[in-house]
Amino acid sequence: MCLFSCLGGVIECRLHSDVDKGEGQVKYVLNGQGATSIFTIDENTGDIHATKRLDREEQAYYTLRAQARNRENNLPVEPESEFVIKVQDINDNEPKFLNGPYSARVPEMSPVGTSVVTVVATDADDPTYGNSARVIYSILEGQPYFSVEPKTGVVKTALPNMDREARDQYLLVIQAKDMVGQMGGLSGTTSVMVTLTDVNDNPPHFSRKSYQFSMSESLPVASVVAKIKTLDSDVGPNAEMEYRIVDGDGLGLFRITPDRDTQEGLITLQKGLDFETKSSYTLRVEVSNRNIDLRFLSLGPFSDTATVRLIVENVDEPPVFSLPLSKMLISEAAKVGTTIGTVSAHDPDSTNSPIRYSIDRNTDLERFFNIDATTGVISTAKPLDREVNAIHNITIFAMESLHPLQVGKCIILITVTDINDNAPVFAIEYETYLCESARPGQVIETISAMDRDEPQSGHRFFFSLTAEAAGNLNFTLRDNKDNTASVLTMRGGFQRHDQTMYRLPVLIMDGGSPALSSTNTLSIRVCDCDPDGAPQSCGSEASMLSAGLSTGALIAILACILTLLVLVLLIVTMRRRKKEPLILDEERDVRENIVRYDDEGGGEEDTEAFDMVALRNLKLVRESGGKTRRDVTPEVPSLFLSSRPPPDNGIFRDFIWDRLKEADVDASAPPYDSLQTYAFEGSGSAAESLSSLDSLSTDSEQNYDYLSDWGPRFKKLADLYGHSDDGNLLAS
Repeated sequence: MCLFSCLGGVIECRLHSDVDKGEGQVKYVLNGQGATSIFTIDENTGDIHATKRLDREEQAYYTLRAQARNRENNLPVEPESEFVIKVQDINDNEPKFLNGPYSARVPEMSPVGTSVVTVVATDADDPTYGNSARVIYSILEGQPYFSVEPKTGVVKTALPNMDREARDQYLLVIQAKDMVGQMGGLSGTTSVMVTLTDVNDNPPHFSRKSYQFSMSESLPVASVVAKIKTLDSDVGPNAEMEYRIVDGDGLGLFRITPDRDTQEGLITLQKGLDFETKSSYTLRVEVSNRNIDLRFLSLGPFSDTATVRLIVENVDEPPVFSLPLSKMLISEAAKVGTTIGTVSAHDPDSTNSPIRYSIDRNTDLERFFNIDATTGVISTAKPLDREVNAIHNITIFAMESLHPLQVGKCIILITVTDINDNAPVFAIEYETYLCESARPGQVIETISAMDRDEPQSGHRFFFSLTAEAAGNLNFTLRDNKDNTASVLTMRGGFQRHDQTMYRLPVLIMDGGSPALSSTNTLSIRVCDCDPDGAPQSCGSEASMLSAGLSTGALIAILACILTLLVLVLLIVTMRRRKKEPLILDEERDVRENIVRYDDEGGGEEDTEAFDMVALRNLKLVRESGGKTRRDVTPEVPSLFLSSRPPPDNGIFRDFIWDRLKEADVDASAPPYDSLQTYAFEGSGSAAESLSSLDSLSTDSEQNYDYLSDWGPRFKKLADLYGHSDDGNLLAS
């Protein structure tokens, strides 16, 4: 075996064959790992050389084969021999922290020697040869707060009572040195970031010893009226607070709870405030940590107290009813103006403004009730009917006279009590059939009654026949004493041919006070029944047969009806036909003579074109002789030939007043003011008809010859209304 150091080119191994006599007849040949690339051999002497630097950490052993050969014929003179070259280690690798840099956490206030983290360094040198791989740890930065075990690399606290609130992070530099830390050894470093975690070592305390806040008396319940800031140097769960009110005059009125995000003390309102009752409150509140560490109780009490003064600010409040919901009773027999009850409200403010009452008409659309604006007395304004509306739900407004915008309200439930004002009637419309084969004493119908009234003791009905029907020989009535009655036959042998329908008047009386009764007629039809008693044909068919209408008569009646329908259709068709014009132009179709004018006047503002007074007062027209348009060249005589007195405005006033009263009681009208539009034109116009048809008569003094001077656009009108040469009208 040959040994090589890590320095290349050093002769560490020599081969020699016994055959070699030094005459130069033998040469040496080298084969194997690294032959010719790393190792060379002198073929004359057999010396082996390394051609480059060797690294034990890359490869520690090389296996080579050497052989001596005859230089002339290159034949081996000895068998091939194998040998191993071992690379000897030197200290050429420094220690390395493969997991660095490190971070660690340790609670603040930890005792000395508390383990923080373990650092590990590795050395690539041969641990079995010398001290090249033996590492020693030391701390370069981080003293005197931390220390490190030289052999194990365990980092520990070196000072007691390290306070996170003073400093929460430390940067340590740890060194690892081989050769057991001796001179000439190689070294490596790493960093360790140590963070102190929080513990509850600081008690909470208020920023001030007294606080003062203002709050409006109109604040709703559960409103936050104050926020109190508490200081605590700790963080997280160690800074969570608990608050409580320990003393004061608002123990039941206020509550204090922590804000989960900011840990502030939130004082909330538990009941309503009233400035007139109490204008200020004083509370003594206490704060403490939710999570207390028993190890630090010696640092002092973990709680603090402060005084809080709350000032109530006065606001203008609406009137307050003594009862926000009241129930009242009124008989449906009560007359108009009967007092139902009284509501009472007061101004809670110190001004004590007078109160005016009113009914929300949206809750009393039919205006059944009135209320005295001053006293609050509610009375009936219309007769009440329990059967139409048994309960009225109305809203009462109370308004301050001095401040009308301040309005309070309450709800009144008015129950209409019942009186016996409805007579009983049949429960249903009965269709009673009587078989011709009915026997005497047979029940043909069971009747019952209904009453819209609702007596407290329940209904009790009494059934009997009327006096005029009591002596009939056909039917009788039996009261079953259970609010029903049975109708029975008194004889047999009923025949449809004799009588198809019987009407039996039944008297029904209730048990009210006073008792009410009504007569109800029961119609009984005689029918032909099958053996099971089911009606087959009844009185209607018999009645038709008895009328003597044959099939031919029925066909004749239907034919007459059809003839009348045809005549009606013909009349309607003739009326819908388009009437031909009275005058037709042989040269032109009348449909081609419709002229459209898009010239619009300026309305009442256009005083230059026409005097609008002429349309309002015909007397001025007659006196002035009429005004003509200045935008038309020809002279146009006045079209107003006659006049009559203007209509009386009272017609419109009465019409509008009637419509107003109808809108006030309209239940479907909107609950706000609305515009009602009516197409009422009155009894006539002062200008009478604007049509010129009345003037087209033989005795008319109106002359339309000027239309011919207006140009081709008015030619058709000139042809229709102008005069011929002989003075006769062309059209009428």
